[in-house]
Amino acid sequence: MPRVAPLTAADLPPPYAEVFTAFAGGYSDFRDQASVLAHVPPALDHLYRMLMELRAREGVPFRYIELAVVTVSKLNACPYCVSHHTPLLEVEGVPADAVAALPASDHPAFDAADRAVIDYARLVTQRAWGIRDHVFDDLRQHFTEAQIVELTLRAALAGFFNRFNDALQIDDGAAEALLHLHP
Repeated sequence: MPRVAPLTAADLPPPYAEVFTAFAGGYSDFRDQASVLAHVPPALDHLYRMLMELRAREGVPFRYIELAVVTVSKLNACPYCVSHHTPLLEVEGVPADAVAALPASDHPAFDAADRAVIDYARLVTQRAWGIRDHVFDDLRQHFTEAQIVELTLRAALAGFFNRFNDALQIDDGAAEALLHLHP
């Protein structure tokens, strides 16, 4: 149960309610997260609208976004995000044993672009201040400048959502179940 009372779309003015409904039932069920973020409607509006727009424009293939999000979420030990994004990564063709190995990037299912994303997401999370030029040289072999910026944004934003979800105890039961599987 979250630390604040959950709201519904009905509790919000129409423009915010539309964003709530679109995101909460979008590519995964984030209704429990939306019900807490709804306490700050401009944040709900801007963050979720931005994420939906990024998804629609497909500037970075979804596989790489999800690799970054799951890597960051595992590093930050956020069971909510891991439980909600792991199935999306598996839909993208990443085998379950490769997902389980994250944040390690040496699984044979990962190609050079996958490894670059995983390693970069790890660095953004653990050592953003110390990323060396060769990391960007490696990323540029697979991604445009705009894609590198978006990957950075998505990894950093995953860290925000990890902390937000954990601090406010946002859990729909899936995260709690994951904690019991992997104490």
